[in-house]
Amino acid sequence: MRRIVSKYYKEFFLRGLTVMCAGPIVLAIIYAILGEIGVIESLTTREVSLGIFSLSLLAFLCAGMTVVFKIEELPIVMSILIHGFVIYFSYSVIYLVNGWLALRIEDFLVFTAIFFFTYLLIWAIIYLVTKSNTKKLNEKLKD
Repeated sequence: MRRIVSKYYKEFFLRGLTVMCAGPIVLAIIYAILGEIGVIESLTTREVSLGIFSLSLLAFLCAGMTVVFKIEELPIVMSILIHGFVIYFSYSVIYLVNGWLALRIEDFLVFTAIFFFTYLLIWAIIYLVTKSNTKKLNEKLKD
């Protein structure tokens, strides 16, 4: 059991480190868009540094958490719930730390609704595409 867990920890870190460099790129795109539409005019060194660090950490966690789907002992529904909760918690903390989400119940409810709607939409798309591909593969196997 310890070997299995060790294997998943290693894969978590490898996946996370592989995607971690995308954090600053995503942040640069977000800041560029916000600058173009006039939402921000300037940023402090602290805001930029915090944004780079936190989005790199978020990219690391999001990529690393995909390892939960490789754990064969976990049912897929449990994997989705674990993944969804960890990602939701990570986004919430990062958004709060950066000041991108106010600590007001209304804002948090809107954020939560958008997050879970998007998360469920993405999983619905994945499910439908997988189901379609499986059906096509089964038809080819019958021939």
